[in-house]
Amino acid sequence: MYSEDDLIPISGLQHLAYCERQFALIHVEQLWADNRFTAEGDVLHERVDAEHHESRRLFRQEYGMAVRSLEHGIIGKCDLVELYLKPEGGVAEAVPVEFKRGRDKESDVDRVQLCAQAFCLEEMVGVEVPRGDFYYLGAHRRTSAELSLALRAETRRLIERARAILAGGESPAASYAAAKCDRCSLVDLCMPRALSEGGRRVERYLKSGIAAMRKECD
Repeated sequence: MYSEDDLIPISGLQHLAYCERQFALIHVEQLWADNRFTAEGDVLHERVDAEHHESRRLFRQEYGMAVRSLEHGIIGKCDLVELYLKPEGGVAEAVPVEFKRGRDKESDVDRVQLCAQAFCLEEMVGVEVPRGDFYYLGAHRRTSAELSLALRAETRRLIERARAILAGGESPAASYAAAKCDRCSLVDLCMPRALSEGGRRVERYLKSGIAAMRKECD
């Protein structure tokens, strides 16, 4: 069991799944910058947080619900948790719901965040959480995501990787990938293209120097 001081933010797992350097810049170096994508996401979450809690006899909706797991060492907030209650008392089913801008992704970048929320809910309310839902603003529809054994294993791996990066206190080297970097709000702070090209220039310089030395020795 982890202490309160050792809890990792669930939002960081999404950053890590997207890019290890992005995670380190935010959570190790404490850097942040907004772009259009992050601004749209902030507006969406402000709208969600402004919603009222709803409840019926055996059904409750909790917006902005704070969650944590001392077993996994994570903490965060669910956009929405839908709780289905037992007539005799207690929770029969809990479904975390994440609101996202854009559309569903093929990768698990968003799903690991939902899975981490499920870890917390399972510990907090004592029921298995086999699925979670997304509402993607770009698609204007709600979709369900199975929290499979493979996804749970990947989420646990990311939690441990996040803990290792935080303990090491160093950011991974920059590596430019247009599909990711050009959409990242930290691209100007990260400078992946310049640092990657600079690293290759240094490598070429060292190789040429070694080759020249070998030629002289011959």
